[in-house]
Amino acid sequence: MGTGTAVAAPPWPDPAREALHDRVSADSLTTRRDYLRIVTTVSGGLAIGGVAVAGGVLHRHGDQAEAPKAKRVAERLAPGQSIAFRFPGEDDRAVAVRLKDGTLVGYSAVCTHLACAVLWREDRGNEGELYCPCHEGVFDARTGEVTAGPPPRPLPKVLLVEEIDGSVWAVATTRSGESVKDAMCRQFGDRRPDMAARIGCPGAGPATERSERT
Repeated sequence: MGTGTAVAAPPWPDPAREALHDRVSADSLTTRRDYLRIVTTVSGGLAIGGVAVAGGVLHRHGDQAEAPKAKRVAERLAPGQSIAFRFPGEDDRAVAVRLKDGTLVGYSAVCTHLACAVLWREDRGNEGELYCPCHEGVFDARTGEVTAGPPPRPLPKVLLVEEIDGSVWAVATTRSGESVKDAMCRQFGDRRPDMAARIGCPGAGPATERSERT
């Protein structure tokens, strides 16, 4: 009998991982770091994430009651451009987008399904879309509402203002499904009574003539 050492057969490829690789690689906005993070999540992190979401222990964007400190996120954004940033905290991924008609929108970049990273895809549909590659979740670019896939809630909004010099600032957040007015009243009502009065927050006094930059 021969004594040669048997050579192990190469492992069979994982079709799910290969499909994910093809899909992510085709997206020019997905970096190699994004891909590695997504594959790691699909390989093992989703089981942990599912338990955490079910238990309600994951941080949700916009949960803070107080107003965050305003943050400049871009010197300027041209139509069709987007930028990823962190707001209100360093653990809170967000994205700002200038739509083709000039509208400025901002959202949490954390999927409301299992907290995977949400990516901006300008070339999809008439206005682009926000897309989660983990389970094919899709969100409307103008509203943040779910348009496809399993996410149960719309993306929380990040409220943006544009200064005279063209710079873009993040100033506040909404909770998922919360209106901009309710979010502003919740975060600024006590600390900025003049602003609360101008917005029309419940219980706010009459507005004064003094103006304040948001």
